[in-house]
Amino acid sequence: MDTVVIAGKHIGALIDRLGIDYLMRTMIDELQQGFREFNPKTQQVRTRDGFHYHAPAPGLLEWMPCMHLGQQITVKMVAYHPQNPRQGKLPTILSTVHIYDPRNGHLRGLIDGTFLTALRTGAASCVASRILARPDSQLIGIIGCGAQAVTQLHALSLHYDVKTVLVQDINPEAEASFADRVRRFISPATELRPATVEQIVTTSDILVTATSQPPGEAPLFAALETRPWLHVNAIGSDFAGKVELPLQLLGRAFVCPDDRQQAMLEGECQRLTEDQIGPELWELVQRNEPAEQQQQALTVFDSTGWALEDQIAGNLLLRLAQQQQLGERIQLERITRDPLNPYDQELHQALSVEVKASAS
Repeated sequence: MDTVVIAGKHIGALIDRLGIDYLMRTMIDELQQGFREFNPKTQQVRTRDGFHYHAPAPGLLEWMPCMHLGQQITVKMVAYHPQNPRQGKLPTILSTVHIYDPRNGHLRGLIDGTFLTALRTGAASCVASRILARPDSQLIGIIGCGAQAVTQLHALSLHYDVKTVLVQDINPEAEASFADRVRRFISPATELRPATVEQIVTTSDILVTATSQPPGEAPLFAALETRPWLHVNAIGSDFAGKVELPLQLLGRAFVCPDDRQQAMLEGECQRLTEDQIGPELWELVQRNEPAEQQQQALTVFDSTGWALEDQIAGNLLLRLAQQQQLGERIQLERITRDPLNPYDQELHQALSVEVKASAS
């Protein structure tokens, strides 16, 4: 009863062997297929919950559960601490994904969720953009140049002929280093330069907002005149009271959440009534029909992070790692010879003794 552990070093080996473009393309395709096959009758996706705190540092620790009846249970533990990059040289988001066997509760897999979360978030935005944004989008605007912004641009660059990328961050170092962090996957012909928030909002075809905006703060920008077809991937809202977009923009947009209930608690949708919110992303995918009307209008993907995405992503990374013979097998749980006696000898120790005895 081993647990397969896919740690950070194994993720790094996957990137080296398969390439980051392959991983992102495959993640996009897997999410698209997973949304198309999603069935609420056989797959239960719970709204995340957890602890929000302000000491010793502002942050949260949440759990995101998802169950595919009769097949597996996935729980992602995710921590968000916006001061990490500056104070601890750690990512803002740290995470692990746990995959359980519903027949007996055995932990099948334990996977680094930090890379997984960034990759699947960028991939989910690409799935939404392919439905809601104009196919000929060329100008990408990014407000917030942290880790999430990297995978957002990467995913979009695989689907769109990106000519120009305009960026802005309140942290000058993050803004200045962004070009170096994304040069490995964007075209050398792509123009990438800093711009004001106003320039970004008014000229973008696709806008990404991926900030660590504190709860209770005003939106990132006021009501501005945008291109009629602007599509927004709103990534940063994940707290009650934490928002990035002005209410005036939301009120006139077609708004698609990843998880309606969750988005109304802590996403951009927390300021909207239910009748102002459109279908969830999986519902749009399952419609399997052109979305020309939305592609010519103002649209918003309210991305709060959906536990089904973590299940899909976890299974993908586990499968790829095993194909590449990466990962470690550990007997994490204590399994005794007598399951009714926790003080009994562990089963693997007993088996080892028997093997040695027979060999002698």
